[in-house]
Parts: sequence; structure tokens; C-alpha cells
Amino acid sequence: MEFFDKLWEWAPEVFPFLIKASVVTLQVTAGSLALALVLGIFVALARISSFKLLSYPALIYTDVMRGTPALVQLFIIYFGLSDLGLEFDPISAAIIGLGLNGAAYVGEIYRAGIVAIHRGQIEAALSLGMTPVRAMRYIILPQAVRIVLPPLTNYAILLVKDTAIISTIAAPEVMFEARRIVQATFMHSVSGQIYLMAALIYMAITLPMSYVAKRLEMAKAAWH
Repeated sequence: MEFFDKLWEWAPEVFPFLIKASVVTLQVTAGSLALALVLGIFVALARISSFKLLSYPALIYTDVMRGTPALVQLFIIYFGLSDLGLEFDPISAAIIGLGLNGAAYVGEIYRAGIVAIHRGQIEAALSLGMTPVRAMRYIILPQAVRIVLPPLTNYAILLVKDTAIISTIAAPEVMFEARRIVQATFMHSVSGQIYLMAALIYMAITLPMSYVAKRLEMAKAAWH
């Protein structure tokens, strides 16, 4: 019970700082997700292209980004590129790093959605005189959107949790703020409670998203 007594004692003082830091978490999540969603389109289209000059680089990009830790990629962008004269503040580096990493995963989600559409629909569209671009825009993508929405929502949930790693480059998000409070106030005896509060902040963000993901999964099942 002592654990929870300390939790209630410190919560009024700690939560305001964590809530303020959650704004940065949401900003980084939104920025990196937007970047991943846009870049993922190009990755997916390149992956399904019959031109090897497009498909091979996209495959290599996907394998590299998915096969190496996001933390390492983040360090390369924040610390490594500074040697080349490209310096980013922590939040910008976080958005770029998580966005580039996410593009590989989002690209695979897009690709799976596109190839799930029956090949006969593409052939029918082309036989009606549509160009491949118009067939993709008006026939394939509208159907693919229904397929990819649930996994994209699940990816967004994972992205919120992955923002915890940006505390390593001093981006002032929830985890960074929790650790700062522990270190600055020497409250190591209540560090468990403070990190639990941080976990509750993450849950407050991800639980509504999980609900949306479940609703989308149900809607997807109904469409089929």
C-alpha cells in the first residue's frame, strides 16, 4: 500500500509536467506519422513496380529500415549528420527519424492493401481504356484504403509508444520529462510511481486509438 500512497501523494505535482510533455509526444507522433504516410505511398508504388530500378532500391530501403533499430537510425540523423553540417533540433530529428523508419512499415501496409485487390479488376479497368494511373487512382486505391486503415491505426499506436526512444536525444516528451523529474528532484525512492504515471499518460493516448482500431477491424469484416 505504501507504493500507492506515494503515488497519490506525488501525482498532483508530477502529472502537470507529464501532461505538458505529452503535447510534444503528440506533435512528434503526428509529424512522423504524416511523413511516413506520404513516403510510404512512394515506397509501396516502387515496390510493386515492374521496373527494377524502382523496386530494388525500395526493397533495400525497406529491409534496411526494418532490419536496423529505430534508435540507431535516430542517432545517425541527430548525431551523425551533424558531422556533415546537417544539424537538427531534437524534435525535428525525432520526426524525421521516426518518419523515415515508419515509411518502410507503412509502405508494406500499403503494398499489402494494393496487392489484395483482385488482379481482374485492374485488367477490367485497363480494358475499358483507363490508364494504369487512373486505374490505380479510381479503382485500386479506394478499395485499398478500406483494407489498410486498421493496420495503419495499429501502427499509429505503436508509434506513440516508440516516441519514448526520442528521450535519448533530449526531446522533451513524456519519458524524458519523467526521467528529468526523478533526476532533478532526487526522488529515486518514488521513481517507480513517476514512471507509472508516465505509463498512464501513454495509455490515455493509446486506448482511444485502440478503440478506433477495433471499430475499423469490425467495419473491415463487415465490408467483406
